[in-house]
Amino acid sequence: MEKLTKSDIVKNIIDDMDDELLDEEIIHLVLEKKISQKPQQKSSSTPGQKAADAFASFAGSWTFIIGFSVVLCTWIVINVILATRAFDSYPFILLNLVLSCIAAIQAPLIMMSQNRQEAKDRERAENDYKVNLKAEIIIQDLHAKLDQILENQQKNTAAADPRTPASPPSE
Repeated sequence: MEKLTKSDIVKNIIDDMDDELLDEEIIHLVLEKKISQKPQQKSSSTPGQKAADAFASFAGSWTFIIGFSVVLCTWIVINVILATRAFDSYPFILLNLVLSCIAAIQAPLIMMSQNRQEAKDRERAENDYKVNLKAEIIIQDLHAKLDQILENQQKNTAAADPRTPASPPSE
């Protein structure tokens, strides 16, 4: 995603903005334009990405941790009990090899899934920024209108009662 400045985002919000539009018309265009977007659907994922997400989800679950711990403990106990006839005797070199192979396969799959999640998070953050910027623009306009109303009210009050001095609105 490209980095957008406030003016770029406002231009994106108001595609058909003319120089002759009044501020009020611009604000109405901003109000009418929907800028929030739904996150991309999972259907755009490739089968490999879906598999990496499913594997990362399983590898980070308690089911995997408990099941893998049971397999490791069983492997060690069987080989200690069998002693001289063990298929992988004490320093458990075969177990070490199996664990290294699992880690070598598991790490890239989890990293692929994390990269995809990071891209989704970045997209959500960009969307949140646009929505917050739109809200900020609208709030600033409302604040300016409120200041104008207060100023007009003070002028009307001063015109109705000549004894009351008109003071500018405080900021």
